Formats: sequence, C-alpha cells, structure tokens
Amino acid sequence: MKTRRLTKKEMRIFAIGQLGWSILGGIINAWLVTFYLPTQQDIDAGAKFYLPTGLIIFGLLTILGLIAFICRIFDAVTDPWIASLSDRSRNPKGRRIPFMKRAAIPFAVIAVLVFFAPQAGTTSSWINIVWVLVTLILFYLFMTMYCTPYNALISEFGKTQEDRMYISTAISLTFFFGTMIAYLPFVFAGVLRGFVHDYAWSYRICFIVLAAVALVCMLIPTFKLNEKDFVDAEPSESNAFKSLGKTFKNKEFLKFSASDIAYFIALTLFQTGLPFFVKVSMKLDASFSMYFLGAMTVLSACFYPIVSKLVKKFGKKKLVICGFLGLALAYVVTALIGVIPGFTGVIPGVLIVVISAFPMALLGIIPQSIVADVAEEDALRTGEKREGMFFAARTFAMKMGQSVAMLVFTSLAILGTTQDLTSNDLTASEFGLRIIAIVAVAFCVLGAVILALYNEKKVMGAIEAAHKDDEPAAE
Repeated sequence: MKTRRLTKKEMRIFAIGQLGWSILGGIINAWLVTFYLPTQQDIDAGAKFYLPTGLIIFGLLTILGLIAFICRIFDAVTDPWIASLSDRSRNPKGRRIPFMKRAAIPFAVIAVLVFFAPQAGTTSSWINIVWVLVTLILFYLFMTMYCTPYNALISEFGKTQEDRMYISTAISLTFFFGTMIAYLPFVFAGVLRGFVHDYAWSYRICFIVLAAVALVCMLIPTFKLNEKDFVDAEPSESNAFKSLGKTFKNKEFLKFSASDIAYFIALTLFQTGLPFFVKVSMKLDASFSMYFLGAMTVLSACFYPIVSKLVKKFGKKKLVICGFLGLALAYVVTALIGVIPGFTGVIPGVLIVVISAFPMALLGIIPQSIVADVAEEDALRTGEKREGMFFAARTFAMKMGQSVAMLVFTSLAILGTTQDLTSNDLTASEFGLRIIAIVAVAFCVLGAVILALYNEKKVMGAIEAAHKDDEPAAE
C-alpha cells in the first residue's frame, strides 16, 4: 500500500492530541501534591487533609510519596506490554490510533476521580489511601495506552528530519501550553469558591472542565487522521520482553535514556514545586504560579522557530546539553530565594522565567526527535520496526524520573519544619524547598554529563545515508 507524508496542517492536528494528554498529566503533576499536601495558606482558605503528611515510613517517606512511587513503578512495567501490543497489532485501522481512541475517555475520567477521596479531614483513613492509590494506578494505565502509541507515531509520521523536527516542535509547544492550562485552577478556583463555598469543589469543578477539554483534544487526531494513509509498517513479531530486550541492547539509546531520567526528575521537581516555591519561598499568592508558567511558556515559544536552525548548525546533542545547564542555572536561582537579602517576591520568579525559557524550548523539542532518530537507525540496522517499544522505553524514563521526583519532593519539602515530622498536618518549609532546588541542579548536571557520551554522529550518519532524496512536506 502506497503511503504519503503528512502535510503541515495534519502535523498540527496530530499535535492537538499532545495538548489533551499534557493537560491531564499537568493536572496530576501540578495538583496531586498541592491538593493532598496543602500549605498553611491553603488551610486558612478551607483546605482539608485527606492523607497522612508526616514522615511516617521509616522516618523518611510520606504516604503520598510512596503512593506516587508505587503507581509510577506499576506504570513503568505496563509500558513495554502496551508498546508490544501496539507494535504487534494487526488492526485494519492501524497499529496506534485504535489504542488512543479506546484509552481517551477513561483516561480523562480517572484524572478527575483522583481528587475525589471520600473522607475529607480524616488523615488516618485507609479508604482515602486506597482510593488515591487505585485511581492513580488506573490513571497511569490509561495514560500509557494513549501516550505510548501516540509517541510511536512521531517516528512513523516523521518520514524526514524536517518532518520530525516540525512534529517535535509542534508537540512540544502543545505540551507546554497543556501544562500551562493545567495551572488555570490557581486563577479560577478562588472565583468559584465564592459560589460553591467549598475549597475542594472549587478545584474539582476546574478539573472536570479541563478534563473535558483534554478529552476533545485527544480524540481530534484519532478521528481526523487515517493512520493507514501515512504508515504501512509490518507488525513486529517479537513479544514484549524480547522486544524490550532488543531495545535496551541499543547502547546509544541506553545513554540517552539515562540522561532522560535525570531530566524528568529535574523537570518534575520544578512542575510539582512551582506552587510551593511561589507560596512558601516567594511569599506570593498562588495565582502567580499560573502567571510565571504562562510567561515562561510564551517566552519559550518565541525561541521555537530558531531551534530547528540551531539543530542544523550545532546538532542535537550539544543543544540538549546546553538545555540541561541552562535549567540548572534556573534552579540555582530558585535555591537562592530568601538566602540573599531582599531576594524574594516577584523578582526571583521573573528571573527564573527568563533564564529557563530557552532551555525549556531546547529540552521540549529535541529529545523526542532523538528517540525517533535512534528508533529509525535501529530499524535500518535490524530490519525490524519497533518504534512503539522505543517510545515506551522513553515513556518509562519519564515515569521513572517522575516517580523518583515525587518521592524526593514529598520527603524533602517538609524538612526543616518546626513541627513533629510524624504529625498529620505538616506543610512545606523554605529549607526543604531549597534542598529540593539543589537536588534538581545536581540531576541537571548529571543528565548533561551522561548525554555527552551519546554518539550522535553514528546515529545520524546511518539515517542520512538512507534518506538522501527526501523532499519538503506539503503545506
């Protein structure tokens, strides 16, 4: 069957799916800890505790941190399974989009149910603990069912380096805007509270609306794009474990994955910590989280048009390393909040936005393209197309990084508090947040060092030799 390349318009339609799932992912990343580990400011506004918040597990871990960690490990285990099912699928409508279509609705519904723990103000309730654990496990399962096939299409839809960079740029932009949209409750929940007079419901209503928007976005590419028009790949014959083993035998992918885990630890620490840095460290209203993230997204988007040009001149590896180091600098500024006299309020927030915008553009666009490069080089060398497994392994790196970050954040955020560390009403401290920023710096530097070992010339040389006559995509 003869296939064709996507037009630029079709690539943008594809990117709308990322807008949808990034909204749902942003809700969990930004709000899970904020909702279930309220600050004193939140408590004064009517927030209630649902889970124990003290360091009650070996004196080091919180219940919420352990729940998040368990869910992410479960999630990581399901990645190869879903990827293998997708790679081996013989569905007449395609290997990827049918999975996405089936996963979208439960994915959106479960994202909201995570925040409906039934017993408010009861920190010792096992019902609440089980509720959060089960709903989070289901959330990550359906997230995998949508995202792993979706990401595999990046390589299959991106038939040339130009197409691949355009798709990576488009989905990076929608990812950041989706994440920014997930922070909107910081602005609107307070307004809703004047009508519903309930702290939890003021946020739940926002989550319901955002999940509905996300659902529509996720379904758009599944109905507007016919996978078979663009992809005619033979299903893989390898089972999940055999395919995963082959994937991790790729040495260049192993190097990239190790650096990627470090990146996602650092990124998740920022996304999870932003509301706390704003409220606790900067002493600002929670709505500034949305303003800072929005400003960073818009400013970062301004750099997007030049990233492809920079890639052609400097290559992908060097730019990602620069992104790591730039993000590390932003975390250094975060760690200095309150340490330097007068360095608090809006000033450090603006400085963080300015410093992190360009690194976030680099790290948002290029890594996805690197995975697609490695997957294509592997297919050219082995003759077996396993894009789903490569992107599942990248998703595994993301989830491992996020699970470690959630465990680190919930354990370190309350260090330095003057309260009993085993109490059920702890809130984040300035000292704990400073330690988190320093840890994030360390992971950014580690990611840069590991990525320096990646052999970009070997991967790109094989691809360029196989695609000498590619033409630009149609508008």
